[in-house]
Amino acid sequence: MDSPKPVHTYNIQLLYSMKNNINNRGFGSDNNAGIHPDILKEIIASNTGHVTGYGTDIYTEQAKELFKEHLGSSTETFFVLTGTGANVLGLSGITKSWNSVITASTAHLEGDECGAPEKFIGCKVLVVDTMDGKVTPDLLEKHMHGLDFEHHSQPKVISITQATEMGTVYSADEIAGIARFAHDRGMLLHMDGARIANAAVSLNLSFKAFTADAGVDVLSFGGTKNGMMFGESICFLKPGLSADFKYIRKQGMQLASKMRFISAQYIGYFRNDLWRRCASNSNLMARLLAEQLKLIPEVRVTQEVQSNGVFVIIPNDVAEKIRGQYFFYPWDEKRSEWRLMCSWDTEETDIGNFIELLKKELKK
Repeated sequence: MDSPKPVHTYNIQLLYSMKNNINNRGFGSDNNAGIHPDILKEIIASNTGHVTGYGTDIYTEQAKELFKEHLGSSTETFFVLTGTGANVLGLSGITKSWNSVITASTAHLEGDECGAPEKFIGCKVLVVDTMDGKVTPDLLEKHMHGLDFEHHSQPKVISITQATEMGTVYSADEIAGIARFAHDRGMLLHMDGARIANAAVSLNLSFKAFTADAGVDVLSFGGTKNGMMFGESICFLKPGLSADFKYIRKQGMQLASKMRFISAQYIGYFRNDLWRRCASNSNLMARLLAEQLKLIPEVRVTQEVQSNGVFVIIPNDVAEKIRGQYFFYPWDEKRSEWRLMCSWDTEETDIGNFIELLKKELKK
């Protein structure tokens, strides 16, 4: 299948020209947005007195209980510092070096982890090409060979991303189908949930409905892209998978000494469904942006907008002119396809001003 590959070309001169422009609210990444004020308040509230380090504190215990409420009573949660750490260490806990992990060619695990799975796990990452970022059992079938053959890496994990890097979202039934495919072959299903809140809002489902209930075994649950400051969580959803993980996390250099400042954020994140409010806004703004772009004949939205990402073909010269004011990244340079990401704090005025500038440049 001829599938577009992400091409992350970083215009260093352009980035430096923007670095002092704190009012520039572009569409480069939901990582670029600030921290939600309620999350900051939660960090401040936890910054009182001394508590024991490395996760043996009341905030971490409370956060773990919240994850059990949202994902199921058997959930075992481990907090780490980064999304790459969550993905790679989560997979480390369920694979051996002779195993392989199968994922989409657009997945972070393949294109944006700098080879970390291969280096730290030692396993092989196999990919399938997909036009919308979503893998299917039919696509996965091509890697189901060489089983129990010592000359061939042994498929052990299927890793899916929810929402995908293409802004699309798996339904609960689609995930359940992939889980059955994996489990029938003695494999496990991992989910990269860096934008899991956006998926939950898009599906209008609880987290549990399309993770534990759908057969996901290990989940990387992110919050940084949705209003948190830093920190991610690794959730083992099936009993027995996390027995030795505390040692893997320490060896993987992701055991935070002052863990309460990660844990406290999740307390604020789940309180009064803050996660939902943040993701609802970013999803809504992406839909609004896509609707406005579709009214412009010279551009074309290339993917169904189901979360907070919009993929659009814009003439290259025009895109380069407006990136100085509203920064965004190229996705497929060969066809001048660009990725526009909305955030928890994106406003309608950001979209209106961007569309106005785009139309102006197109007329020149």
